[in-house]
Amino acid sequence: MKILFSPSESKTKLQINNYIDSSSFIFPEHYSIRLDIIKKYSSILANSTIDELQVLFGIKNIDEVVKYQSDINIEQTKTCFAINRYDGVSYSYLDYESLDSNARHYILNNTIIFSNLFGPILAKDMIPYYKLKQGSKLADIDLAKYYKLHFTKALNKYLYNEDIIDLRAGYYDKFYNIPKSKEYITFKFIKNGKVVSHFSKAYRGILLRHIALNNIQRTCDVLNILPDTLQLADKIIKSNQTEYIINI
Repeated sequence: MKILFSPSESKTKLQINNYIDSSSFIFPEHYSIRLDIIKKYSSILANSTIDELQVLFGIKNIDEVVKYQSDINIEQTKTCFAINRYDGVSYSYLDYESLDSNARHYILNNTIIFSNLFGPILAKDMIPYYKLKQGSKLADIDLAKYYKLHFTKALNKYLYNEDIIDLRAGYYDKFYNIPKSKEYITFKFIKNGKVVSHFSKAYRGILLRHIALNNIQRTCDVLNILPDTLQLADKIIKSNQTEYIINI
């Protein structure tokens, strides 16, 4: 079983492990592909104007921009697990640190996060602190297209014999499309008949938590472990995708 998951804009500043190298990531044979982007990012941070960095970071406050610029040094900052680096809404509701050791091990080895800077990474991959607005380009490189081009083949091979739950926000389809030959499941959350948008991040975190706590290995078992706050309303089958509509 593998769960596809989104990153978050919000990040911790934990510095626990060594600096990044090829052993920090899944698919170490493709480290040079990530490193090219890392070096471009570092160069842009060092040589851009405040106005340019405001766009790159997605923030307007000049003092914050200057602080981010001084705090970030990708290749010379110690790392932590990717699952500990992100601390947005989904990650708050996942509450990784409160899980038992078996559930944490499950998360680390079965969750693939689609980082805007580093591309597809496992929850146990070691990444440093960084700031990058979703959808930003680096030197005219569209990062979603870049990682899709260079990692789709490796991901297809890695996921070939795995059941897949796709809990990503829709934007991250741009990084990787599941092959049409591969069945997978997704979730849509509704309340009072209306689709929940922003707060769906919380329910993705809740779902991932329950999947890990119950050591789910097959997609057909997921509905059996839904918390009481989530109830199946319908399911829609579209080609190789089964979308569960969940009432909250």
